[in-house]
Amino acid sequence: MAPVTPRILPALLAFTLLHGEAPVVKEAPIRAHLAFLADDLLEGRGTGQRGGDLAVAYLEAQLGALGLKPANGASFRQRIDVLGTRTLPARSSITFHGPGGDLAPAFMDDLVASSGQGVPEAAFEAPVLFVGFGIDAPDERWDDYKGVDCRGRLLLMLVNEPPPTTAEPGLFEGPGLSRHGRWTTKFEEAARRGAAGVLLVHTDASATYGWSVVTAGFQGEKFMVASGPRLAPLQGWVTEAFARRLAQAGGQDLDALRRRASTRDFRPVPLRLTAKARLESAVRTFPQYNVAALLPGTDLADEAVVYSAHWDHLGLQEGRIYNGAVDNASAVASLLALAQASVDRPARRTQIFLFTCGEEQGLLGAEGYVRHPLWPLAKTVADLNLESLNWVGPTRDIEFLGGERSTLIDLGRTVAARLGMTLRRPEPDTQGLYFRSDHYPFARAGIPALSPGFSLAGQRDYLEAPEASRAKALSYLGVYHRPTDRYDPAWDLRGMVQQAQFILDLGRAIADAPERPVWRKP
Repeated sequence: MAPVTPRILPALLAFTLLHGEAPVVKEAPIRAHLAFLADDLLEGRGTGQRGGDLAVAYLEAQLGALGLKPANGASFRQRIDVLGTRTLPARSSITFHGPGGDLAPAFMDDLVASSGQGVPEAAFEAPVLFVGFGIDAPDERWDDYKGVDCRGRLLLMLVNEPPPTTAEPGLFEGPGLSRHGRWTTKFEEAARRGAAGVLLVHTDASATYGWSVVTAGFQGEKFMVASGPRLAPLQGWVTEAFARRLAQAGGQDLDALRRRASTRDFRPVPLRLTAKARLESAVRTFPQYNVAALLPGTDLADEAVVYSAHWDHLGLQEGRIYNGAVDNASAVASLLALAQASVDRPARRTQIFLFTCGEEQGLLGAEGYVRHPLWPLAKTVADLNLESLNWVGPTRDIEFLGGERSTLIDLGRTVAARLGMTLRRPEPDTQGLYFRSDHYPFARAGIPALSPGFSLAGQRDYLEAPEASRAKALSYLGVYHRPTDRYDPAWDLRGMVQQAQFILDLGRAIADAPERPVWRKP
């Protein structure tokens, strides 16, 4: 186990005196699991790839070795049938016809697109309609569509949501991103309106990541739950530079359109363009697996606390391995170590250790679990999700993004204090992280849920060399969703141990509490 700081030791001793011998998460299993899961042998744990199958087999074996019970009858596996679609750029095309001539974007350089319906071929001609941010949010009294018929049209829209104003500083949760600004919500809304296609305008600032992250997500297959809803025939992104050319060819100015879109009286703007698109795809359906084990509770055993982490990353693409060491081997390794610490010390409620598939492809495993839960949702009291944990060093604080939405924040403060830590003060969620991880399907199902400690580049209060440590953490933005997210044996995992211990202690506090946590603002 990593050394315990003097600040933390008294709190751990006090907790032990109050609750008996408390489970302790150790560093050695975290490091061993992390090194293996992020190894080239697993080829980035890709969905529908050999590396993903190896990850599932490894998790199944590890949970069995711990002596935990399978959560799905006699099996640790929960099957999720997945529909995979790979765009074939050499056999696909999209051309925009306008009064001044034609524009033909280059796949990957100017545009990325995939089939939202999982079919081998989609072809259409469609007028292009700019729909602002593509948001219909009655709770915010915001409607970008204004009743305009979108059937059979290609919708061009901005990412995120209208910025807050002096008059309405809390518009769409203020500077933070609400669910209405998520690109998945926009795709779903376009499909409900019968759009032939939808293209989001990418900027580094609005998306909070570069174009290379977008292209990485479209180089390989795109996936959806096979039994789930279908989206528009074409969905994708365009660069801001190409969007400017589109707007100009359609008789508009992109900056002027963006300003108009930020007002409540915005109405959709037809562009003088017709898109002629042909999208050919390789399509397959195949099984993927969540892996789940349980530790039965004692006197409240019919209720459960779920700990979750997604095992997948981007896999093998174009001959390169996207190892996903931080995202998300760090969390999978920590959850295995957390389970190991728990196995001989049951809590009052049952504890479920859930490893989900397909998170990188749209939270597929978590969505599949919530649709077909292995434990009744009405008896599931919370989900604590582990995601992209701290690889830099120990801290005095821990992120608790979204915790203020439920009474989990009260337990969180108490548990953090026992460990000599504090919860970070809530900050604007400009990246929409709350809606981007596997706790969110649980939250949408009415279960208090969050991802404690989740931050792509946390501005944490590091115990040692704070400025250098923060700079090191920020460097992760340069490797996120790239082949360079690789494990380094020199990593200081004491911060990861802290996070895993906090999540375990929080989960046990929930599992042992006489009352369930409740929502304040879902």
